[in-house]
Amino acid sequence: MRVAMIGTGYVGLVSGACFADFGHVVTCVDKDASKIERLNRGESPIFEPGLDHLIVDNARDGRLMFTTDVAQAVRGADAVFICVGTPSKEGDGHADLSYVYAAAEEIAHHLEGFTVVVDKSTVPVGTGDEVEAIIRKANPAADFAVASNPEFLREGAAIDDFKRPDRIVVGTDDARAEKVMRELYRPLTVNDTPIVFTSRRTSELIKYAANAFLVMKITFINEIADLCEKVGGDVQAVARGIGLDSRIGPKFLNAGPGYGGSCFPKDTLALVKTAADHDSSMRVVQTTIEVNEARKKSMAQRIVRALGGDVSGKTIGVLGLTFKPNTDDMRYAPSLDIIPALQAAGAHVQAFDPEGMEECRHLLPGVELKEGAYAAAEHADAVVVLTEWDQFLGLDLDRLKLLMRQPIVVDLRNVWRPDDMRARGFTYSSVGRP
Repeated sequence: MRVAMIGTGYVGLVSGACFADFGHVVTCVDKDASKIERLNRGESPIFEPGLDHLIVDNARDGRLMFTTDVAQAVRGADAVFICVGTPSKEGDGHADLSYVYAAAEEIAHHLEGFTVVVDKSTVPVGTGDEVEAIIRKANPAADFAVASNPEFLREGAAIDDFKRPDRIVVGTDDARAEKVMRELYRPLTVNDTPIVFTSRRTSELIKYAANAFLVMKITFINEIADLCEKVGGDVQAVARGIGLDSRIGPKFLNAGPGYGGSCFPKDTLALVKTAADHDSSMRVVQTTIEVNEARKKSMAQRIVRALGGDVSGKTIGVLGLTFKPNTDDMRYAPSLDIIPALQAAGAHVQAFDPEGMEECRHLLPGVELKEGAYAAAEHADAVVVLTEWDQFLGLDLDRLKLLMRQPIVVDLRNVWRPDDMRARGFTYSSVGRP
């Protein structure tokens, strides 16, 4: 099938490359000419394990193309996916749908034959109705259907999530659109992947409900971690004990400094705003947002306390800047709250992240960027772990200690064992463990 992806951000690029790897012919479109030039050279503008190989291999075989020309991509396409950003609006938290609506307007003028226009972007309930109205007004003669097909891709594991998903959700009441969507995802039937067909509005809500439930799990285990610290419990043992219950499950029960990333913060805000617009209560989700924001801010004070209550003139080495490992994404990362607070308290921060250094230059001025984890620890009064990159787990802890001015470690991701750290002479604190 012929597929057009409007937008080469995280969702559009990963989805386009994977569809091409399924054997479809995919054209990815972006207004950013420099990004398209990079992609045509075989360079991925984002870090995602395995993505660069998919781009190179499928472009070489003629199944994956990149262009700034929307008309070229849309004409003759069986499906056109809208994969543009839906950031939170400044001030009110509503999803900014201007990019989605602009894409719909532009797509409308180039549709040929029956085409399924697919909202892949995360959008509030009712957005598909508006997209349909925009296209209908711009091109009354167009033969099309609008479907919702939310993405459930985890950064750092997106290719595996696309090719071996828990489920595919499609919102449409059009029989022709359902046939096209089934054919697009037919390669997944070999793994018996469930495909959930439902109404468009229900599909839109499923995405928000899923993300809201996951952030509640994260925030819940973080509060249990705080209680563990007060009463002498071990949050990792608690998480295992409850995670073995099939009704709860073990995922998203890792205590830490709070959730971040490109999806969870904006999607929970948008869900709360959508509920308010329809006179419906979302008190649990609203409280989760507030607790998470407070937690990220409180982490800086935890570090200050570990250094005796005063970090003025002290050097703090930070390991990890991105909101999670295996991505270069720093959107809403805890580091963006914690590091400025430490700097405001008078600390000098030196940091290393395997993929987040370039973003850090723009987002965290004044941070001294180092070439590796050991360099970030050199002459530090304390080392803080903010992101659980695999390479940090295997550090030579004796070497780390020799490099530091004081052997103080604040491990906000629980990457090391307390007994090991104490045996090596570190003053060690972690999250929710005795």
